[in-house]
Amino acid sequence: MKNLLFAIRPLALDLMSTLLFVGLTALTHNPLLATAVAIAAGVGRVIYLRARRQPVAALQWMSLGLVVVFGAATLVTNDPRFMMFKPTIVYLLVGAAMLQRGWMLPYMPPAGRGLVGDHVMIGWGYAWAGLMFLSAVLNVGFALGTSLAVWSVFISVFPIVSKLLLFAVQFVSIRAVAIRAHRAQAQAGNPAEAAA
Repeated sequence: MKNLLFAIRPLALDLMSTLLFVGLTALTHNPLLATAVAIAAGVGRVIYLRARRQPVAALQWMSLGLVVVFGAATLVTNDPRFMMFKPTIVYLLVGAAMLQRGWMLPYMPPAGRGLVGDHVMIGWGYAWAGLMFLSAVLNVGFALGTSLAVWSVFISVFPIVSKLLLFAVQFVSIRAVAIRAHRAQAQAGNPAEAAA
Protein backbone atom coordinates (compact mmCIF):
# COMPACT_ATOMS: atom_id res chain seq x y z
CA MET A 1 0.00 0.00 0.00
CA LYS A 2 2.91 2.33 0.79
CA ASN A 3 4.27 1.90 -2.78
CA LEU A 4 0.82 2.61 -4.24
CA LEU A 5 0.58 5.85 -2.28
CA PHE A 6 4.15 6.78 -3.27
CA ALA A 7 3.27 6.30 -6.95
CA ILE A 8 -0.17 7.95 -6.97
CA ARG A 9 0.65 11.02 -4.85
CA PRO A 10 2.88 12.89 -7.33
CA LEU A 11 0.63 11.95 -10.25
CA ALA A 12 -2.45 13.25 -8.40
CA LEU A 13 -0.61 16.46 -7.49
CA ASP A 14 0.52 16.96 -11.10
CA LEU A 15 -3.08 16.49 -12.29
CA MET A 16 -4.70 18.42 -9.40
CA SER A 17 -5.86 21.42 -11.42
CA THR A 18 -7.24 19.18 -14.17
CA LEU A 19 -9.04 16.98 -11.65
CA LEU A 20 -10.51 20.04 -9.94
CA PHE A 21 -11.69 21.44 -13.28
CA VAL A 22 -13.39 18.21 -14.31
CA GLY A 23 -14.90 17.59 -10.88
CA LEU A 24 -16.26 21.11 -10.47
CA THR A 25 -17.62 21.17 -14.02
CA ALA A 26 -19.49 17.93 -13.32
CA LEU A 27 -20.80 19.09 -9.94
CA THR A 28 -21.67 22.72 -10.63
CA HIS A 29 -22.15 22.78 -14.44
CA ASN A 30 -20.35 26.11 -14.21
CA PRO A 31 -17.25 26.02 -16.43
CA LEU A 32 -16.26 29.56 -15.45
CA LEU A 33 -16.09 28.68 -11.73
CA ALA A 34 -14.28 25.42 -12.51
CA THR A 35 -11.76 27.27 -14.70
CA ALA A 36 -11.08 29.92 -12.05
CA VAL A 37 -10.52 27.27 -9.34
CA ALA A 38 -8.26 25.23 -11.66
CA ILE A 39 -6.13 28.30 -12.41
CA ALA A 40 -5.86 29.11 -8.69
CA ALA A 41 -4.91 25.50 -7.87
CA GLY A 42 -2.25 25.35 -10.59
CA VAL A 43 -0.69 28.65 -9.53
CA GLY A 44 -0.93 27.67 -5.86
CA ARG A 45 0.86 24.36 -6.46
CA VAL A 46 3.82 26.04 -8.17
CA ILE A 47 4.03 28.76 -5.50
CA TYR A 48 4.00 26.07 -2.80
CA LEU A 49 6.83 24.13 -4.48
CA ARG A 50 8.91 27.26 -5.03
CA ALA A 51 8.38 28.42 -1.42
CA ARG A 52 9.64 25.06 -0.17
CA ARG A 53 12.60 25.29 -2.59
CA GLN A 54 11.49 22.11 -4.34
CA PRO A 55 12.02 21.71 -8.07
CA VAL A 56 9.10 22.30 -10.41
CA ALA A 57 9.18 19.62 -13.11
CA ALA A 58 8.75 20.50 -16.78
CA LEU A 59 5.38 18.69 -16.82
CA GLN A 60 4.17 20.85 -13.93
CA TRP A 61 5.29 24.07 -15.65
CA MET A 62 3.56 22.98 -18.84
CA SER A 63 0.43 22.05 -16.92
CA LEU A 64 0.39 25.45 -15.23
CA GLY A 65 0.90 27.24 -18.55
CA LEU A 66 -1.94 25.33 -20.17
CA VAL A 67 -4.28 25.94 -17.27
CA VAL A 68 -3.53 29.67 -17.20
CA VAL A 69 -3.58 30.28 -20.98
CA PHE A 70 -6.57 28.12 -21.87
CA GLY A 71 -8.36 28.96 -18.64
CA ALA A 72 -7.98 32.68 -19.27
CA ALA A 73 -9.22 32.24 -22.84
CA THR A 74 -12.25 30.36 -21.52
CA LEU A 75 -12.99 33.09 -18.98
CA VAL A 76 -12.56 35.88 -21.55
CA THR A 77 -14.53 34.31 -24.40
CA ASN A 78 -17.17 32.47 -22.34
CA ASP A 79 -17.53 30.30 -25.45
CA PRO A 80 -18.60 26.69 -24.84
CA ARG A 81 -17.05 25.57 -28.14
CA PHE A 82 -13.63 26.72 -26.98
CA MET A 83 -14.16 24.91 -23.70
CA MET A 84 -15.16 21.74 -25.54
CA PHE A 85 -12.04 21.74 -27.74
CA LYS A 86 -9.63 22.88 -25.02
CA PRO A 87 -9.13 19.33 -23.66
CA THR A 88 -8.09 18.13 -27.11
CA ILE A 89 -5.32 20.72 -27.27
CA VAL A 90 -4.29 19.90 -23.71
CA TYR A 91 -4.23 16.14 -24.39
CA LEU A 92 -2.15 16.63 -27.54
CA LEU A 93 0.39 18.82 -25.74
CA VAL A 94 0.58 16.55 -22.69
CA GLY A 95 0.83 13.47 -24.94
CA ALA A 96 3.67 15.09 -26.86
CA ALA A 97 5.46 15.89 -23.59
CA MET A 98 4.96 12.30 -22.45
CA LEU A 99 6.80 11.09 -25.54
CA GLN A 100 9.98 12.29 -23.80
CA ARG A 101 11.93 9.12 -23.10
CA GLY A 102 12.05 8.32 -19.39
CA TRP A 103 9.67 11.01 -18.13
CA MET A 104 8.06 8.43 -15.84
CA LEU A 105 11.26 7.21 -14.16
CA PRO A 106 10.93 9.59 -11.15
CA TYR A 107 7.55 8.00 -10.34
CA MET A 108 9.17 4.63 -9.56
CA PRO A 109 9.23 3.95 -5.79
CA PRO A 110 12.75 3.58 -4.40
CA ALA A 111 12.12 -0.05 -3.39
CA GLY A 112 11.31 -0.98 -7.00
CA ARG A 113 14.22 0.77 -8.72
CA GLY A 114 16.56 -2.18 -8.33
CA LEU A 115 13.93 -4.72 -9.36
CA VAL A 116 12.28 -3.15 -12.40
CA GLY A 117 14.40 -2.05 -15.33
CA ASP A 118 14.15 1.47 -16.71
CA HIS A 119 12.82 0.05 -19.98
CA VAL A 120 9.61 -1.01 -18.21
CA MET A 121 8.89 2.52 -16.97
CA ILE A 122 9.90 3.99 -20.34
CA GLY A 123 7.37 1.69 -22.04
CA TRP A 124 4.64 2.74 -19.62
CA GLY A 125 5.50 6.37 -20.33
CA TYR A 126 4.71 5.74 -24.00
CA ALA A 127 1.47 3.98 -23.01
CA TRP A 128 0.43 7.12 -21.10
CA ALA A 129 1.23 9.23 -24.17
CA GLY A 130 -0.98 6.90 -26.24
CA LEU A 131 -3.85 7.37 -23.79
CA MET A 132 -3.49 11.15 -24.11
CA PHE A 133 -3.64 10.96 -27.92
CA LEU A 134 -6.67 8.62 -27.77
CA SER A 135 -8.38 11.03 -25.36
CA ALA A 136 -7.71 13.92 -27.77
CA VAL A 137 -9.30 12.05 -30.68
CA LEU A 138 -12.32 10.98 -28.64
CA ASN A 139 -12.82 14.51 -27.34
CA VAL A 140 -12.94 15.88 -30.91
CA GLY A 141 -15.55 13.27 -31.76
CA PHE A 142 -17.73 14.14 -28.78
CA ALA A 143 -17.26 17.90 -29.23
CA LEU A 144 -18.26 17.75 -32.91
CA GLY A 145 -20.91 15.07 -32.75
CA THR A 146 -22.79 15.64 -29.50
CA SER A 147 -24.42 18.33 -27.41
CA LEU A 148 -22.74 20.24 -24.56
CA ALA A 149 -24.65 18.05 -22.08
CA VAL A 150 -23.41 14.78 -23.61
CA TRP A 151 -19.88 16.15 -23.96
CA SER A 152 -19.96 17.19 -20.26
CA VAL A 153 -20.75 13.62 -19.24
CA PHE A 154 -17.96 12.28 -21.46
CA ILE A 155 -15.35 14.75 -20.19
CA SER A 156 -16.43 14.16 -16.58
CA VAL A 157 -16.14 10.37 -16.81
CA PHE A 158 -13.74 9.16 -19.50
CA PRO A 159 -10.58 11.11 -18.60
CA ILE A 160 -10.69 10.14 -14.93
CA VAL A 161 -11.79 6.53 -15.45
CA SER A 162 -9.31 5.88 -18.26
CA LYS A 163 -6.41 7.29 -16.24
CA LEU A 164 -7.38 5.35 -13.12
CA LEU A 165 -7.68 2.13 -15.16
CA LEU A 166 -4.32 2.63 -16.86
CA PHE A 167 -2.74 3.49 -13.52
CA ALA A 168 -4.20 0.32 -11.95
CA VAL A 169 -3.01 -1.89 -14.81
CA GLN A 170 0.42 -0.28 -14.70
CA PHE A 171 0.71 -0.61 -10.92
CA VAL A 172 -0.33 -4.28 -10.89
CA SER A 173 1.93 -5.21 -13.81
CA ILE A 174 4.98 -3.39 -12.41
CA ARG A 175 4.37 -4.94 -9.02
CA ALA A 176 4.25 -8.40 -10.66
CA VAL A 177 7.54 -7.70 -12.47
CA ALA A 178 9.13 -6.54 -9.22
CA ILE A 179 7.92 -9.60 -7.31
CA ARG A 180 9.26 -11.95 -10.00
CA ALA A 181 12.61 -10.11 -10.01
CA HIS A 182 12.78 -10.22 -6.21
CA ARG A 183 12.09 -13.99 -6.18
CA ALA A 184 14.68 -14.57 -8.90
CA GLN A 185 17.28 -12.60 -6.93
CA ALA A 186 16.42 -14.53 -3.77
CA GLN A 187 16.74 -17.88 -5.58
CA ALA A 188 20.02 -16.88 -7.22
CA GLY A 189 21.37 -15.88 -3.82
CA ASN A 190 20.30 -19.15 -2.13
CA PRO A 191 20.69 -22.23 -4.43
CA ALA A 192 19.38 -24.62 -1.75
CA GLU A 193 16.16 -22.64 -1.55
CA ALA A 194 15.85 -22.68 -5.35
CA ALA A 195 16.20 -26.48 -5.42
CA ALA A 196 13.48 -26.99 -2.80
